[in-house]
Amino acid sequence: MAVLNSIRKRGVFLILIIALALFSFILSDVINKGSSASSMQNVVATVNGVDILREDFMSQVDDYQRNLGPNTPASQAINLIWDRELKALLFQQQGQNLSISISEEELNDQLRLALANNPTFQDENGLYSETRLIEYVSAIQNNARAKQQWDDYIKGIRESLVQSAYTNLVFGGLEVTMADGENLYRFENDKIDIEYVQVPYSSIADEEVTVSNQEIEDYMRSHSEEFEVDPMVDLEYVLFEESASNEDIEAARADMGDLIQGFTDEIDHEFFVNDNSDENFRDVWTQKTTLTQVLQDSLLGLPTGTVYGPYKDGDSFKISKVVGTIQLPDSVEARHILIPLGLNRADSITRNPAEARAFADSLYAVLKNNRRKFTPFVSAYSSDAGSVENGGHYDWFGYNTMVAPFRDFCFEGKKGDIGIVETQFGFHIIEIEGQKNKSTAYKVATVSKEIEPSEATLSMVFSESAKFEEAARGTGFAAAATEKGLTPRPVNRIGALDASIPGIGNNRSIINWAFGDDVAVGDVKRFNLNDTYVVAQVTRKSSEKSLMSVAEASSKVTPILRNEKKAKMIRAGISGNTLQEIATSQNVTVKTASALTRATPTIAGAGTEAVVVGQAFGVGAANTTDLIDGETGVFVVRVLSETAAPALENYVSYVNQIKATLNKSAVNTRLFNALKSAADIEDHRADFY
Repeated sequence: MAVLNSIRKRGVFLILIIALALFSFILSDVINKGSSASSMQNVVATVNGVDILREDFMSQVDDYQRNLGPNTPASQAINLIWDRELKALLFQQQGQNLSISISEEELNDQLRLALANNPTFQDENGLYSETRLIEYVSAIQNNARAKQQWDDYIKGIRESLVQSAYTNLVFGGLEVTMADGENLYRFENDKIDIEYVQVPYSSIADEEVTVSNQEIEDYMRSHSEEFEVDPMVDLEYVLFEESASNEDIEAARADMGDLIQGFTDEIDHEFFVNDNSDENFRDVWTQKTTLTQVLQDSLLGLPTGTVYGPYKDGDSFKISKVVGTIQLPDSVEARHILIPLGLNRADSITRNPAEARAFADSLYAVLKNNRRKFTPFVSAYSSDAGSVENGGHYDWFGYNTMVAPFRDFCFEGKKGDIGIVETQFGFHIIEIEGQKNKSTAYKVATVSKEIEPSEATLSMVFSESAKFEEAARGTGFAAAATEKGLTPRPVNRIGALDASIPGIGNNRSIINWAFGDDVAVGDVKRFNLNDTYVVAQVTRKSSEKSLMSVAEASSKVTPILRNEKKAKMIRAGISGNTLQEIATSQNVTVKTASALTRATPTIAGAGTEAVVVGQAFGVGAANTTDLIDGETGVFVVRVLSETAAPALENYVSYVNQIKATLNKSAVNTRLFNALKSAADIEDHRADFY
């Protein structure tokens, strides 16, 4: 009590002390973060010296996600907007360099095409109207969002026109001449017959040729463009899941068992279920075949009202009882008249709930005595456009097809019944026209409780994960895992913009940490991900573009270098001047191949060998090539004969064949890739999500 009185007496003083402490903490945080906080990066990327600002970029990402729905991955939206903005900027820069501008007339022509089928911009005759366009733009000036959307639309149209203009300039310069056409004709139709010797690389066992890691690395450096990779990290991790222990499971089973007597005695089963269950009572009839197997085998054999359980279903314990049975058809046909709340499209009258009910009652009173008026009433008054043409009729439909009140009337009534049912759509006058295949249906009440880990279990998992994190930093990740009997899971080649980690799912927090400037190879950190702790270690890291590892490149480079070495070994062992002498020295035979073309350079018995066939065409008839390192072995070729295809009057068809491969869409894509490759791009997207 003395302490409490002391605090009360010094209340104002303590408040001041606490306020000063909080202020100094905040001030210290700002000072410590320094310039990075005071000038928080607001640039998503810099492209050839031009900044793409975070606010504009993320606004477009948000709009994209909003349009496609909340489940759209952020990475998908960011990458799509990135490609769109990068392409627009690169083409815009090229357009500025060439003084490409879009006139108002060109813009209006494009709008006329783009908006021709939009009713907002059509006149009374359904034709595009520039007057309507002007009226629309004027009307949205005081609506900030609508105006921004229109401005963005116009910006997109202008960007598209610039891209098209630039692409057309390049496309126009891609001239295909008659000489090009003739060259293609010759490639496809000039032919040679050859005899050749092939000493296959397979004649030397792979085990006899050693390719070192240094040779692979040297090859990658001399072909760096093929093996350059974006910044990436490799991780390994272990999981500590907050899952229920055996003790927790048995405790959950016992807790559910304690509810059995109360559930048995309770008459208001709906109240009991809603009061004690994780899942609310479902007031539906269920056929036997739709129940789980355990309920089919056990529950349905018990008297109505007897509780079965507890039984385990997934991650829950449940108790169930049958609270009713009925003979229910599997399908029904019915017709109805819908009198909606609000505006009825049939008679163009707006009704409130009381008026709609009264009108439905008036029609029902007539129909009870004269059902021949049903079809005329449907045409005159029903607002259900889907059934009006069928006289309000719905053919045989299943139990779960219609909304609950409509369903219950149709399935629980009998053929010929007519009545009024209220649903969220309004008031329905329904007549049951038919029912078939009746069988026993059950109404089952189920109390379900998810099996959850106890506080003791959660505390233990937290403690174990924390101890492992500490041990991994001390004795090493592998040693700590071995001691705990855990198997670390490796994940390689994670990019800075990746969103998903195999085995974990979407998690930017781990990826952002791994790519942090202050995180190095060997660093360990624990993450709390919902009901799981992840302890991760960085095992490899490259912060800038670099060559892939020797191990990653080995499968591609090793065969290339091995064949180069085999080619040298084969060349060193070859002797003789004629094809027969060369073949004899290598214990192979001289082979022949006929009608080879440069367009399809496939040699019978040797495979596709473009370089070999090309060099054979180069030496001409009756001549022999030097040794050639081909795809499958070392070759020497003698050209037996050469047949030139007859000259044509013109080569227009071949010119057109070449032109067909040069469509504008492909040129546009190639241009974008070329501009992107040549651009100076600083990409900071990974810093923002």
